[in-house]
Amino acid sequence: MDQHILLDNYSPAADIVVTSICLIMIILVHFSYFSRTRSSKLFLSMIVILLLAAWADIIFFTIAVNPDMQIVANWFRCFYHALLFLILVYFIAYICEVTRYDKPKPFVLTANILFLVVLVADIITTAMGPTFTLVGNSIVFAKRGIFMFGFISLMGLGFIVLTKSRKRLFRRVIFGFYGTLVISFVILFIQGLNGQNSFTVSALLFPVIAMMYVLHSNPYDARLGTNDLKSMNDLARYYSGKKKDFIFMSLFMHSFEEEVRDIPDDMKAIIREVSYNFFKGWRLFRIGKGHVVMIFLKSRNPDYERKIQGMLEVFHKHYLHYRYDYKIVIGESDDEISRSGLYADFIDAIQRTMPECSIHRESDADLAAFHKSQYILSELADIYQKADPNDARVLCYCQPVLNVKTGKHESAEILTRLDLEKTGIICPEHFIPLAEQQGYIHTLTMIILQKTCVELRHLEETGHEINRVSINVSAGELREDDFCRDIIDIIEGCGVSGDKIAIEITESISENDFILMKEKILELRKKGILFYLDDFGTGYSNMDRIMELPFDMIKFDRTMVQASRTDKRSRQMVSYLANMFYAMNYSVLYEGVETESDEIMCKLMSATHLQGFRYSKAIPIEELVSFL
Repeated sequence: MDQHILLDNYSPAADIVVTSICLIMIILVHFSYFSRTRSSKLFLSMIVILLLAAWADIIFFTIAVNPDMQIVANWFRCFYHALLFLILVYFIAYICEVTRYDKPKPFVLTANILFLVVLVADIITTAMGPTFTLVGNSIVFAKRGIFMFGFISLMGLGFIVLTKSRKRLFRRVIFGFYGTLVISFVILFIQGLNGQNSFTVSALLFPVIAMMYVLHSNPYDARLGTNDLKSMNDLARYYSGKKKDFIFMSLFMHSFEEEVRDIPDDMKAIIREVSYNFFKGWRLFRIGKGHVVMIFLKSRNPDYERKIQGMLEVFHKHYLHYRYDYKIVIGESDDEISRSGLYADFIDAIQRTMPECSIHRESDADLAAFHKSQYILSELADIYQKADPNDARVLCYCQPVLNVKTGKHESAEILTRLDLEKTGIICPEHFIPLAEQQGYIHTLTMIILQKTCVELRHLEETGHEINRVSINVSAGELREDDFCRDIIDIIEGCGVSGDKIAIEITESISENDFILMKEKILELRKKGILFYLDDFGTGYSNMDRIMELPFDMIKFDRTMVQASRTDKRSRQMVSYLANMFYAMNYSVLYEGVETESDEIMCKLMSATHLQGFRYSKAIPIEELVSFL
């Protein structure tokens, strides 16, 4: 059907407004931080296409009234249509990208096919002759079916994609997109009824504005001039993809990290001022209440070493005034860390071992240690997901324990090792904290318990006697709903008596953890399982709580033995505590016994059991038979 548009009804004002808004968005993107992702590239492409479409519309109506320019005007109209179709294609691709839709290819492919079909048809129609004529004060567009088919088909496909993706986005975000599309349709419908053409491009601008507000809104802390952690990770990935080397400088002040108060405004002003005065193209990111990271390109700051030194000197002068403790980490970009977005974790790993008010320059050793920990973490994740009780990567080691009264090794502490392809044998201090942080520790414990029970069953069947073995359990595991059931199922499934197993657990100062600990201990003791209080003397010890829990053995940490060797007061204190526990019918075990003098000293301090390198290093559990 032909469409009549009155020339007097067309005004370039709407297209000029669209142009202005697009330019404003481009300026905002340039002068604020904007994530360099595939979705952001699609978004920027839509802004540029809208800008071109607005000017194509203006140029068409400017030259269409000139009979000598009719052919050119026809092709400008074809170009204008192509831009409108392309915006809708990009919109569909954008929704698929931001929702991480599982099967985006059919939708994107369909959109591209529709685009090519209507574009080719429009080009052929344009090449065959004029697609519009001037009739008095009107422009009459003939054969509008091709454009309407393409426009409605692509808009419909966009609605389908949004509907399919509705469970992948926050409901209000989806409703925001639906609302802007409905408004766009209403504007286009009213425009068509009134012979208008001024608002076509502006109607398509509304969904793009919704994208910028909902999905690309600026995460600036306006007073400090910082972006957030996600923005920092996005920038690192972008620089890595562009092969641009950068320097990062991290400032951590735990006074603000741990407390409610914010960084004072005058300090924020100093941070902004110092950044402006020393570096070009810098970006600031706030990744914690008291943690700020600056990133700048080496290429834009070839004398960065001099600038860093100057900045540190200024910082030190201000420190003498404010006296807030700090930790500063300085390093260079690493492609692997950039791609994985782990700079916050990398910095945190370095900071954990730094003293207060110190500056650390990243080293090759730091990178190697971090990459190793990430590799270990990936292996732990795989072990956790597979939960294979026979996983060959989890090794069951043990350290024999001497019974002072009998002089025999009648028990042992079970120790975990990892045997990984790239690193070989890994000791607990390198993976247990990671497993606890990520929630993988219970799976490791269950694998070790399974392997231990299998070996205990084997020892029993071959005529070897052992009183019991002890398994270390993390306090966090007590929060597992099936903690007791998991342990009982493994022990009973392997045909092992409960009294052959002891569980070593550290005291918790959390009231909730204490209640859980008590409930789980009482439940498992019904199956004959014993409990040891591990690492006594290394932290806060609430004697009332220790007395309330039915522990069978108190294990004095090796640091207590070490202190007792050289310090008389320490030895007196340890001896007093051990005598008290012994008098109350607790077994007393000392860890870290390394020499004969250690042994004699511990025996004088009420020891019932001894453990340490004097008797054996940690050995594979299969070798325990040689001590029985």
